[in-house]
Amino acid sequence: MAGTEHHITVPRTARYHTLGDPATAKRVWIVLHGYGQLARYFLRSFEGLEKGTLIVAPEGLSRFYTDAGHTRVGATWMTREDREREIHDQATYLDALAARLREECPQASHGLVLGFSQGVATAARWSMLGRTPITRLVLWAGSLPPELDIHAMRQGWSNCEVDIVNGTRDTLVPAEQLRRHEPSLRAANVRHAYHGFEGGHALDPVLLKALLER
Repeated sequence: MAGTEHHITVPRTARYHTLGDPATAKRVWIVLHGYGQLARYFLRSFEGLEKGTLIVAPEGLSRFYTDAGHTRVGATWMTREDREREIHDQATYLDALAARLREECPQASHGLVLGFSQGVATAARWSMLGRTPITRLVLWAGSLPPELDIHAMRQGWSNCEVDIVNGTRDTLVPAEQLRRHEPSLRAANVRHAYHGFEGGHALDPVLLKALLER
């Protein structure tokens, strides 16, 4: 006789790192790291961009050792195991963080989200399933989740501006892979733009600055 699967909701402590001054911030960017990264190291790519901006890097809820010697630790947003509940949990987590940031920075612009690599799918799912109004999405070097069809885009991104970014030498997520989403974005009437840069699977500092300060 096979065992029966059950679920229970428990309290969980999540970690996030910030760059900038909440008291003077005119805008708040939430930036989502890629697979196997930690938030504090991911945030280093944003150093120097915090003038007038609070940059917030939440960390994925699942950590693991990334090397055989168990010396390096990374985090992931989800795996395919128990997929639907992991997606729900990450949206709930990010909604709670966004609500806290609105309380801390009531004078700032909110709804600005950047996802890198695995963080792209996380950002896209959050924009569709969460309670937080998102007005700007920068999706950098990652594919959109497969469940994101024309109907979901039209419904979830009607008031959102989407920037899709990719490096010309990115072998993990090549540009043609991202271009496959173009027909759906057009059919859904999503305001979007593609941006390329000379580089690989990484954040480009010049383009990053231009997009965050636009």
